[in-house]
Amino acid sequence: MRVLLGSGGFRTPERIALLSQTMKSHFGTIRKLLFVPYALKDHDQYVQTLLQRGLDAGYEIQPLHLQPDPVKAVWNAEGIFVGGGNTFRLLKTLYDLQLIDVIRTKVKGGLPYLGVSAGCNIACPSIKTTNDMPIVEPPTLQALGLVPFQVNPHYVQGAMSYQDTAGNYHAHFGETRDDRLREFHEENATPVIGLWEGGILDCDGRHVKLIGTPARVFKRGEAPVDVAAGEELSSYLSGL
Repeated sequence: MRVLLGSGGFRTPERIALLSQTMKSHFGTIRKLLFVPYALKDHDQYVQTLLQRGLDAGYEIQPLHLQPDPVKAVWNAEGIFVGGGNTFRLLKTLYDLQLIDVIRTKVKGGLPYLGVSAGCNIACPSIKTTNDMPIVEPPTLQALGLVPFQVNPHYVQGAMSYQDTAGNYHAHFGETRDDRLREFHEENATPVIGLWEGGILDCDGRHVKLIGTPARVFKRGEAPVDVAAGEELSSYLSGL
C-alpha cells in the first residue's frame, strides 16, 4: 500500500518543490491524478488554485466532481489526490457519494494515494485529531483507516500568540496543541503524529518516513517524542 500524507502549508517555492519531487517519486510514471476537491465548497476554484500554485507536479488533474460516475472514476483511477479544507465536509461528502469503501479498497489494493491536510486526516482510522470546526455532520467520525495511526496536520509546538491591528503580539491562553492531543489520549489509545507545516509522511507497507520537517509523536501514557526530518517513524509507533 502506497500512501503519502502531507500536513499542508505548501505555499513557499521550497515547500512546493519538495512536494512535487516527492509526488513524482510516489506516483512515478502514471499520467493522471484523480483530484478530490470536496473539502472546499468551490470545487472549480480549488482546482484552479491547485494548478496555479504548481501543486499538480506536472500530472494531468482529473477533478472528481466533474466525473459523471464518481465511484467508477475511483475504480479506474491511476492515482488519487485528496486535497485539504474542512475535514468534516470532506468526510461527509465521501460518505454521501458512497466513496469511502471504494477508495479504501483501491488504495489497499495498490492505488497510490496522496492526502494533504483534510486529505491526510481521512487516511487515518478516524478524524478525531483534525483541527477543523464540525460545520457539517458526517454519519461517523470513522475514516479510511489506510494507516494505523492518527495525524494532527499543521501541528505547532508550545503556546500560541496573536497579533493585534497595531502589529503587537500578545499571549493567547487557550489550550495548546499538545493539550488537545493529551485530551485525545485520555479517551483513545491510537498513536498520533503531530506533523509540522510542510511536512510529509511517506508510508509504504510497514514503513513511515518523515520528509521535510520535524514532527512530534504522541503515545498514550508516554512523554511525546520529537523526531527529525528523514527519520523512519515505525519504531515510535505501535501497531505497524
